[in-house]
Amino acid sequence: MPELPEVEVVRRGLDRWVAGRLITEVEVLHPRAIRRHVLGAADFSTRLAGRRVLAAARRGKYLWLPLDGGGALLGHLGMSGQLLVQPATAIDEIHLRVRMRFADDGPQLRFVDQRTFGGLSLESMTDGVPLPIVHIARDPLDPLFDDEAFIRALRAKQTGVKRALLDQSLISGVGNIYADESLWRAKLHYEAPTSGLTRPKAVALLAAVREVLTEALGQGGTSFDSLYVNVNGESGYFARSLNAYGRADEPCGRCGTPIRRAAFMNRSSYYCPRCQKK
Repeated sequence: MPELPEVEVVRRGLDRWVAGRLITEVEVLHPRAIRRHVLGAADFSTRLAGRRVLAAARRGKYLWLPLDGGGALLGHLGMSGQLLVQPATAIDEIHLRVRMRFADDGPQLRFVDQRTFGGLSLESMTDGVPLPIVHIARDPLDPLFDDEAFIRALRAKQTGVKRALLDQSLISGVGNIYADESLWRAKLHYEAPTSGLTRPKAVALLAAVREVLTEALGQGGTSFDSLYVNVNGESGYFARSLNAYGRADEPCGRCGTPIRRAAFMNRSSYYCPRCQKK
């Protein structure tokens, strides 16, 4: 599942290639891609035609395109969604779900999704955010993220620290990969109780989260296969820098102890049993 760095890379690409352009035509090639737009494909296409994209915005793992006249096109990539900027002459992708054409006859915006877990919808806005995601917390790279409020809320929770990092109402944009990487850097076991975190430990964890996300963003995100790509179809390469996630039985880069993998919430957690003692 794309996390903050991957979605931010896509947002930057959309802001460069799509912002300011006038939509003239929208083709919905698979109804599931707009299933959250309850009025259906014809309404979706009609309401987008003639609208100008103002910018590209993001909160956590969600991104949206604010439109002139109000509202926004909200998108979530799901497991395999891609928002690609492609020349009109480019061959249609096998899993092309939605196509947008623009008045300048320039590159098209295409939503491609193999597994169709992602989707697009037209939404109204409240306080500058699409209505369905107002409950999503700010992410730690947001200039308005409140460090002290997060630290207080984290220490007040009665849960394990990794579960807290995955709680998008507490802190957004962090998923399984970057939670494991952040906990490795902070030397915290994934089941460490949040109520037992000292303030310095909580501060160090937040710093680790920011470091990991910033480094991953600088490397275009993490790609393990061809499903996550930027708007130009290029993969990120942060996978080469992972210290814990996906490295079961490999030596810890800090102490040499083999990294362990454990089942966690229908997923996996990767950690060093020496550096991150339970």
